[in-house]
Order: sequence, then structure tokens, then C-alpha cells
Amino acid sequence: MKFKRQRSQEVGVDLTPLIDVVFLLLIFFMVSTTFTRESHLEVELPEASGEPAKPSETQQIDVVINAQGQYTLNDRVLVNNRRETLERGVRELAKGDHTLPFIITADARTPHEFVVRAMDVAGRLGFAKLSITTEREADSGE
Repeated sequence: MKFKRQRSQEVGVDLTPLIDVVFLLLIFFMVSTTFTRESHLEVELPEASGEPAKPSETQQIDVVINAQGQYTLNDRVLVNNRRETLERGVRELAKGDHTLPFIITADARTPHEFVVRAMDVAGRLGFAKLSITTEREADSGE
């Protein structure tokens, strides 16, 4: 018996559906990605391993925050820890001079909310020289 040989068909992969899927994924990720522009206060942190800062001769605004969130402005304790009270106190001390150094000293156990509130008040009032104090790291003996 003689069988007819069947013609072998060329095997090919159709890439059109694959390209469609890739384009759909690309469009999905482009649409679902959000581009946020966040505004940040520029904070100049002192070097922890550098020399301690010398007390300045010029006037400055010192905000000290204890572990409970109580504010002290230039050694004057505020009656409460609300934003409005802090803002009013800083305005009285600055007397319109927004070039004064604004120094925030917070206890290590102070809730983050109170430090951010002080930074927010500084930003709202237009202070550009904002510093956060730190302690020098202890040598680990290595």
C-alpha cells in the first residue's frame, strides 16, 4: 500500500495577541500609576559626629518639646499644645522677623505628631532656617 505523504505545514507563532496583551498591560500601568508631588520642609540637620554648636549671639526661636508633647518657647512654657497657641507664641517672639533661626529640640520619646506640628508652624510662618537638635552618638568602642 502506498500512502500519500501529507504536506508538512509550517509551524508559526502568531505574536499579534501577545503584542495586544503587552500594550494593554502598559496602558493599565500608565493609567493606574499616580504621580504625587509632595511638599516638604527643608530641614537642616546638624552632624551628629561634629563639634557641638556654640551658643549664638543673635536672637533665635527655641522650641523644646517634652515626652508628653508640651511646648516651651525660649524657656516659656505654653499653656497647651495646640497649633494655634504655638503659632501665636512664635509670632510674638519673632515680631515679623522670619530670618531668625528656628531650633526644635524634642525628647526621643516625643510623639511624632508634636514635632511635625512645630515644623508645620515654622513653615506656615515662613521660617527658612529650621534646625533639629540631636545628641552626639556614643562611641561603640570598635
